[in-house]
Amino acid sequence: MPAHGATDQFRRGAAAQHQDESGNQIGHVSELPAVSGAQTPAWPTRARVTLSGAAALPAAAADWLRVVWGVVDVPAELKELSATLASIEAVSNLDALRREAADLETQASAPDLWDDLENAQKITSRLSFVQGEIRRVEELRRRLDDTQTLWGLAEEMDDADSRSEVEAELPALHKAIGELEVRTLLSGEYDSREALMTIRAEAGGVDAADFAEMLLRMYARWAERHGYAVDALDTSYAEEAGIKSATIQIHAPYAYGTLSVEQGTHRLVRISPFDNQGRRQTSFVGVEVLPVVAQSDHVEIPDDDIRVDVYRSSGKGGQGVNTTDSAVRITHLPTGIVVTCQNERSQIQNRASAMAVLQAKLLERRREEERSAMDALKDASNSWGNQMRSYVLHPYQMVKDLRTDFEVGNPQGVLDGEIDGFIEAGIRWRKGQEVASA
Repeated sequence: MPAHGATDQFRRGAAAQHQDESGNQIGHVSELPAVSGAQTPAWPTRARVTLSGAAALPAAAADWLRVVWGVVDVPAELKELSATLASIEAVSNLDALRREAADLETQASAPDLWDDLENAQKITSRLSFVQGEIRRVEELRRRLDDTQTLWGLAEEMDDADSRSEVEAELPALHKAIGELEVRTLLSGEYDSREALMTIRAEAGGVDAADFAEMLLRMYARWAERHGYAVDALDTSYAEEAGIKSATIQIHAPYAYGTLSVEQGTHRLVRISPFDNQGRRQTSFVGVEVLPVVAQSDHVEIPDDDIRVDVYRSSGKGGQGVNTTDSAVRITHLPTGIVVTCQNERSQIQNRASAMAVLQAKLLERRREEERSAMDALKDASNSWGNQMRSYVLHPYQMVKDLRTDFEVGNPQGVLDGEIDGFIEAGIRWRKGQEVASA
């Protein structure tokens, strides 16, 4: 905090308005409590700076306000948000998206569209996504322009209520534009794909199995909050509580690019509810995230390379699920990869789902081999997929990302699906790692 003597002159001049040497008003500061002598003021949580025209407070005064009072320079923030949104618009290439939307609309209006069901679903799904992307950027631009206009009117009319309305809108604009900016960082080859997520209990016994089920619920709630559909492809229940493993598919554009930063080992520290002596237990769960394979990837799997076993489904099930040999286990003989699916009644459906998961795993294996070759050439390593987050419920409560240092003190909220902050920090961290290693 600056010494009182260094700021007394500014405080006296900032009570109601700030003037230049000619006496012209260039701005005013409100909600600043009076300070006398060496008293410590009751610092407000937020003060307001209003600037008129192109003038600004003296640099030293503005810096003092920003550091000591948490002052918001509204015109400067609106200008910065507008510049950020402009860069997002440029990266998004709205003109190209509009041309693609027009072309897709033409295809979607064809009378014979639904003669080819798979192609029709592909066209309509892509059209919905492109229209959503255009609408998201355009609505955010309109919202920001309206806010800037309202601020100009508030300044012109000296309307305190309108100023307060703009100030209240600023955090929401920051959040919306920040989320959109993160989306522009997802530029990897498979980032736009839907995601396959496998959650697997590791060290920790029954606590690890329980933790795996907690994480499964966390990701399901996160998807629910965003309106994304989730399909459970396979679930293996543990004997006492929780799950041994589960594989789910998240149906959303950029689900893979978004959730891939969740890949790695998650650690839970808590008083075990399964320990009759009430001891603290540490357990670990591994999370694997893969992109859903598209037809264009052409992952060829010869019939001679796989062994298919069928068996009776286990678990909670339902009518018909546990009474027929509908579950499917596919073993890829060259690699030893094993995938299972037992959630559908039909053996054919379970086999198709299992093959899709196997293709995704083989695609990821190919990508890992390519990445390993590049790492060998660059003499670099990629460690972000290892232990990456700690969930501490005892002796204190905190969830912390070990890569980004992003942390929150509300584990229950995180386990209830409030993980957007971790995901955004992870995406920004990963982009920084990629730039640093380029």
